[in-house]
Amino acid sequence: MIKGSVLRDSMISGANSIANQRSQIDELNVFPVPDGDTGTNMSMTVTAAKRELVKLPDDCTVEKVSSVAASSMLRGARGNSGVITSLLFRGFSKALVGKKEASAEDLAKAFESGVAAAYKAVMKPTEGTMLTVARMGAEAAAVAETEDTTEMFTIILDAAKVALANTPEQLPVLKKAGVVDAGGAGFVTILEGMLSVLRDGVMVEGEASEKTAEEKANFVPKGVYAAEIDPNMKNFYCTEFLVNKNDKASAVKLRAFLESIGDSVVVVDDEDIIKAHVHTNDPGKALSSAILHGFLSNMKIENMKEQNAERQTEGKGLEKQAEAEKNPNAGKFKYAAVDPDTAYGFVAVAAGDGLKDIFTDIGVNAVVSGGQTMNPSTEDILEAIHSVPAKTVFVLPNNKNIIMAAEMAVDIADRKVIVLPTRTIPQGISAMLSFDDAADAEANAVAMMQAADRVATGLVTFAARNSDFDGHKIKEGEILALENGKLSFTEKDLTKAAVKLARSMVKKDSSVDTVISGCDVNEEDAEKLTEQISAKMPSGVEVTRLNGGQPVYYYIISVE
Repeated sequence: MIKGSVLRDSMISGANSIANQRSQIDELNVFPVPDGDTGTNMSMTVTAAKRELVKLPDDCTVEKVSSVAASSMLRGARGNSGVITSLLFRGFSKALVGKKEASAEDLAKAFESGVAAAYKAVMKPTEGTMLTVARMGAEAAAVAETEDTTEMFTIILDAAKVALANTPEQLPVLKKAGVVDAGGAGFVTILEGMLSVLRDGVMVEGEASEKTAEEKANFVPKGVYAAEIDPNMKNFYCTEFLVNKNDKASAVKLRAFLESIGDSVVVVDDEDIIKAHVHTNDPGKALSSAILHGFLSNMKIENMKEQNAERQTEGKGLEKQAEAEKNPNAGKFKYAAVDPDTAYGFVAVAAGDGLKDIFTDIGVNAVVSGGQTMNPSTEDILEAIHSVPAKTVFVLPNNKNIIMAAEMAVDIADRKVIVLPTRTIPQGISAMLSFDDAADAEANAVAMMQAADRVATGLVTFAARNSDFDGHKIKEGEILALENGKLSFTEKDLTKAAVKLARSMVKKDSSVDTVISGCDVNEEDAEKLTEQISAKMPSGVEVTRLNGGQPVYYYIISVE
């Protein structure tokens, strides 16, 4: 049997294992463009769980450990690989409900449940990926005849390794590049770290830099409540707690009660827990009401008057930590209660001051910093949603690797959220411009995506690595031209690449060509390029330029 403390340590070891190997896993990515790399996204997702797991006592149950891990990964998920990882562990958690310890049979069922949850969430599962690697491990466990938990976990890992080695046979692009699937490799790396504890009692140690980040995260209270302290406050006690739901639990009813006794109310929930925060003068009433909805844990009550100076200092520490870790979203958004008179609000993901200004100018309320090389987490997006005081919030991810993380926020937000699966910045801009105040939410969702789908997107960037991809032999540093996500051609000259791409994208019915320049292009060069593109366009096609200031992409070209 596996005790809760052992499962806790194994998951922490798994988080350390992938953190140590994240760079090597990043290098397995086949597509040569700079991206939000798989190893980094998976590492940041699992490390979010580690930060909560280290707080659990030795007498914790496997149910508690798996629940805490699943909930933390849900909020910390980054990129598609991170979201799928969180789904695997979320399903794993569901199979351990009510379990104090886990048997070999429990492990088998937990892995089977995790795989089912991940496959269910992916609309078109691709074999030869992390999903396949996890499924083969679960299938091996289902037919294994052993009551030994270590042997069961070893069987799962061995089957996953075989499946990983076979991924190049399932995906020709992997075989041609001579690599295995990056997500599958990341999953195996996590399992290896876990087995180190289960089999040998040895926890994989984390890197020094990661340990320092963890220590900082534990020292600085999570959240942005320090910034909310007002010298004229009416409610002095900051009260936080988790509710492990019972059959009668209702986050809506709990929120309504907390709003009646205080302010700055934040209530979010998933299938298993409710997380609540309130400023009140009677924390006892808050806890007495909450206990009607389930068992309470992680309770914290602080006198904000007494701790104001300390909190402000810690808030500055949080900002410095965020800057050091290059997470521009940490502490950025302040919670806003829903305003009954505000029907709609908007959240968009974009990187670059120019793009943020563009989205703000066309009606976006909150812009989450992120994009191709820095995928924001589900919690980043959730905090932005909760900063918009609207009954319905539309979310524009503007990147295919951010859509799943945004969708994970839908079920845990405290207001209605509609994620529009925009895959590029131009799609997000066109979707926003087509919004109609007079239409209802569902009609707007359809119309906005129809507008997004009419936009062709061209990207001019550089090769991040040597690659033999889609018939192109690519050298690191070469200019890459992509049309609607597919590699169109390579070039050595940036201007030639941009002009050629813009010209090739224009069709007979095109009327607008927009060039968005990035942070690595100076104004003079961008203006000259726009003039050259305009000279190459058919009559009737209007060419405009915007300063996006985005990283990674020298130019984003939009054709409608």
